[in-house]
Amino acid sequence: MTTLRCVSLIGVPTDIGAGARGASMGPEAMRVADLAAALRSHGVDVVDRGNLSGPPNPWLPPVDGYRHLNEVVAWNQSAHDAVYAELKAGRMPIMLGGDHCLGIGSISAVAKHCREVGKKLRILWLDAHADFNTSTLTPSGNIHGMPVACLCGFGPQELIEIGGQVPAISPKWVRQIGIRSVDAGEKRFVHEQDLEVFDMRYIDEMGMRHTMELALATLDANTHLHISFDVDFLDPDIAPGVGTTVPGGPTYREAHLCMEMIANTGFMASLDVVELNPALDVQNKTAKVAVDLVESLFGKSTLMRK
Repeated sequence: MTTLRCVSLIGVPTDIGAGARGASMGPEAMRVADLAAALRSHGVDVVDRGNLSGPPNPWLPPVDGYRHLNEVVAWNQSAHDAVYAELKAGRMPIMLGGDHCLGIGSISAVAKHCREVGKKLRILWLDAHADFNTSTLTPSGNIHGMPVACLCGFGPQELIEIGGQVPAISPKWVRQIGIRSVDAGEKRFVHEQDLEVFDMRYIDEMGMRHTMELALATLDANTHLHISFDVDFLDPDIAPGVGTTVPGGPTYREAHLCMEMIANTGFMASLDVVELNPALDVQNKTAKVAVDLVESLFGKSTLMRK
């Protein structure tokens, strides 16, 4: 898996889709927590591409059900182009957000790449939220609650067509893990679209190991595995630095097991790390935990495994 070992970091410093300011500082917090050095210690070739640029956050109320739609489109187009360029060059993109609306640009680029090289796509969406809202369902208009719906073709035209095909993905390619906060209308929509969701109750009852075995089932060498890691996936006790904390998330140990099992497949080929909000963090604690977990995705484990 040569692509796994050549990584490009892409900072996307915006909170344009979020309900709180501060995720725009996320990429720098990950750098301060020494992400690049941590990956290099595992034999990874790391290039930091710096930060993308885009429009500032005007912090306005929603218009026709969406907040900051034009700005969200601009940032996502940039993210799409940057992620796609790395995949074309045979490198593994790690997008450092930024809020989770950026998953639209990142994953539509991954899906486009998969279409071109004839690979299947599997997306693991690690998050406290399903992010399957639409403008009619959302209470807030914040687009960071809509990326999965947009990728599946439900959203404003200019967002759903960023990757050149609508829908960019099928709901069948997605496995959501750690979900514990879903709006009422969104819940029905998730059910209708048949998204596979391993919520916290499932993880509590069945355990993280069984959950991940199912989420990673039927992968093969022709599968591109994309991980979209929203830091609010984690329990707020270990990761307070996010805009939308939801109690009752995976523990430190459960999260590491999740990441280690992904690493064991050898199929991870792209990654988003989003919603880290240093303005709400305590001494960069959440960024350090995030870096620690990304290390696990690259094979850091307690003992040598035979």
